[in-house]
Amino acid sequence: MFRIPESIAKLGMERIEGSPVEGFLYGGGPKKPELMLIGEAPGEFELVDGIPFIGRAGTELMKSLATIGLTREDVYITSAVRSRPYRWGTKNNRDGTTTERKYNRPPTQKEILAHAPILDYELANVEPRLIVTLGNVGLQRLLGKEAKVTKLHGQLLKRQVQYLEELEETTFKWTHETYTIVPTFHPASIFYRPSHRPSLDADWLEIGRILREVL
Repeated sequence: MFRIPESIAKLGMERIEGSPVEGFLYGGGPKKPELMLIGEAPGEFELVDGIPFIGRAGTELMKSLATIGLTREDVYITSAVRSRPYRWGTKNNRDGTTTERKYNRPPTQKEILAHAPILDYELANVEPRLIVTLGNVGLQRLLGKEAKVTKLHGQLLKRQVQYLEELEETTFKWTHETYTIVPTFHPASIFYRPSHRPSLDADWLEIGRILREVL
């Protein structure tokens, strides 16, 4: 199993200090896997168990992998940010009281930059057959803000990707190497937009075909 070195993890933790985030999730998987899956950031339950993509979204992702004959053990799972971004909000309780609690939120560009060296290291060392981005955050981390999952999902792309050349920089540069990528929707997207289900299912069937027939 491949896991980022402690020095890279420590660097990520230090760089994101001061942001409204909590915890740190290593993730990981086999070296030279069938797929590298790039998501957004861990949520509350992922931090508790230390496992990426659990809960409802994880169940959906495992179902998608199963449709192409893969399991969690066949893939490397990572994300644009490895700490949980949160916001404070009010929860209405059944007894009429309210409770302040932390809710998940998308990571900011500053937080994505803070953890950029982690994903850069993984991209340089994991060597997957195919990269699958899950949602816009993972896709745009690689291909820039202009990339939209609604336009690119299910397509086989061979592109240069963004990386951070110097730690103090605040803008990405482009790699010389090209990477093989298929974007698709985040598995949680079907919970708030069920109309994505047919496209998501079709994307995964295409990912399976690419692994069998193209790569």
